[in-house]
Amino acid sequence: MADLLSIHDDIKLYTTSDKFYLEPTIHPTEILVIDRVTGEATVKDVGSVKIPIPANAYRPVCGFLGSIKLISGLYLVVAKYRILVGKLNGHEIYQLAGTDIIPYARSNTHLTSKQIDDNATYERMLRAALDTVGIYFSYSYDLTHCLQRLHSVTPDFHRMSIANRADPRFLWNGFLLRDFSHQQFSRFALPIIQGFVSINNVTVNGHSLTWSLVSRRCVDRAGTRFFMRGVDAQGNVANFVETEQIIERGGEKSSFVQTRGSIPLYWSQYPDIKYKPAMQLSHEDHVAAYTKHLRDQQQRYGNQVLVNLIDQHGKEEALERGFRAAVAAAALPGVRYEPFDFHAECRSMRYYRLNVLIDRIKLEQAEFGYFLSRGGTVLLRQNGVFRTNCVDCLDRTNVVQSLLARLQLNAALRILAVTSTDDEKHTEFDNLFNNVWADHADVISTQYSGTGALKTDFTRTGKRTRLGLVRDGVNSLTRYYKNNFSDGFRQDSIDLFLGKYVVTDGEGNTLPCPLRRDRDWKYITFPSVLLVAMSMFCASASLPQRYTSEVLLYLMFWGAAVTATLTFIFRHGKEFVDWPRLDAGGLAAARALPPPQSL
Repeated sequence: MADLLSIHDDIKLYTTSDKFYLEPTIHPTEILVIDRVTGEATVKDVGSVKIPIPANAYRPVCGFLGSIKLISGLYLVVAKYRILVGKLNGHEIYQLAGTDIIPYARSNTHLTSKQIDDNATYERMLRAALDTVGIYFSYSYDLTHCLQRLHSVTPDFHRMSIANRADPRFLWNGFLLRDFSHQQFSRFALPIIQGFVSINNVTVNGHSLTWSLVSRRCVDRAGTRFFMRGVDAQGNVANFVETEQIIERGGEKSSFVQTRGSIPLYWSQYPDIKYKPAMQLSHEDHVAAYTKHLRDQQQRYGNQVLVNLIDQHGKEEALERGFRAAVAAAALPGVRYEPFDFHAECRSMRYYRLNVLIDRIKLEQAEFGYFLSRGGTVLLRQNGVFRTNCVDCLDRTNVVQSLLARLQLNAALRILAVTSTDDEKHTEFDNLFNNVWADHADVISTQYSGTGALKTDFTRTGKRTRLGLVRDGVNSLTRYYKNNFSDGFRQDSIDLFLGKYVVTDGEGNTLPCPLRRDRDWKYITFPSVLLVAMSMFCASASLPQRYTSEVLLYLMFWGAAVTATLTFIFRHGKEFVDWPRLDAGGLAAARALPPPQSL
């Protein structure tokens, strides 16, 4: 049931030549008025405002997400469509299904033609960020906090607006709402998270319960697979995700939290059109950054088991050794390092070998426990987490996290008297569990890498299949293309949306616009030469009726041209990659570096 701090869920948006009016549809008592000229926003009593257009001249929206400045000025960002996911802790949770971005300016006549083009590019970036799969919100529930945190706060916390009390790590439109943090906007400012939410009403042994999976991606060091790796000086890591499994049965609630995140060292793996770019460890103070990250994690979650799934030999070996060395050098109490060479242990589809890892960490699983409340009274608290990583923190990580979640689920169902043993089989629910975790893997992977996850056939069925291997191959090739030739734009979209890059007044006119970056001549020349050479080679091979010495010379010439061109392209691979243009993460310097040596 909605409380005094719940957010308006259905809004009429009236647009006049000089103002926006956002009026709640149901029992309106207040109205948000935004001046399109000055940008000033105020909340007024609905009876004190007369909207100078017909009452039916509005567009229905389902949430106010904030505003952002582009070259032409401020833009209003609103949620247009939503999909009900289900009820979590008694509150409706929605997935964002469509948005509108509306300029404050009535026209672009104050811009030059180049500024208009640049502004259109920024608009596309903003839409790309808003169209990302897996954005969720609630009008009455704080999705940025796990159940245990919500039960550990002071009464003052609950008197704050949902947007103001949100965990800034997981508030994805925090930058858009920066001018709407005052309490007067509390029932209009709609916070969103990016990640994954699945809410399922199930029956196990005649007991009705709700099983939910909620993942929250962190805004700090957010980005795409190859452009955002490792740790920064503040201890933030790339692709950090908090995943919470929730069980509700009547007045009883159980929660289990896991985390994932890039290896907390200064390392990078910038795209260079090779299938697997070389990894690089910098010469910065890894131990200091690692320590800052882990101390923050311990303060938030308690003790840590660092489950590292990367290869202990080959290209990933130096990264594993660096991680191991940082753990040993820092020697933080309450932190244990657990390496497990996933690929070596599970090669030839021997996924039963994962039981070796589970056996090694089962003592901590019992020690860390999980959160449990009954009728609002806290009975158990989780006092530690498993922090799992592979290189991408996607495919291997998801497999292991789903296994840990299953073990905790079995224990919680037994404590709740839903089952009598930890190993009971319930085919329908087991299938649901596996499929939700596989869907979760696909969504989190798409947000970071651009494609669905690998190895989800194991998560769905409990075994690897030939069809799954084929699907993994297709996803791997798609990842290769996107990571090399379209992720620069996607990284820029994220940086713009999160406020890591802020458009300045006069950009593209009195100030340079970073979008206007000329490509090196090699970018056009060598792919064109390659296309011509390949075409001529194919023509020389297929058109002649018989192969004369002249034809063979043609084949040798064009074959050599193809080989030489490909060699040059791969040697200068960075020149052909789609790099971010806004450079919010300092990637321009990385682009100028010489080709890296493999670890």
